[in-house]
Amino acid sequence: MSDNILEVEGLSVEIPVPAGTLRPVQNVSFSVERGKTLCIVGESGCGKSLTALSLMDLLPRAASRRAKRLKLAGVDMMGLSERQMSDLRGNR
Repeated sequence: MSDNILEVEGLSVEIPVPAGTLRPVQNVSFSVERGKTLCIVGESGCGKSLTALSLMDLLPRAASRRAKRLKLAGVDMMGLSERQMSDLRGNR
């Protein structure tokens, strides 16, 4: 059994724009062990907020997220409905 409370593998965020597709977050992977803290740091505009919003499924309407794995406390968040995500966010 994994001791990770959060597992993220291959997370990407895509936003359609007139010239094509903007990919502000590309192939991000990390894990957080239970009881540990992770800090996401970087320059303005590098995708920190979009990464965090994508984990909670709170991206702007036009944006979409993709990931090979996105688990919180063993729950696969990629397959959850909007209602299930809302319930999950409310319990954490």
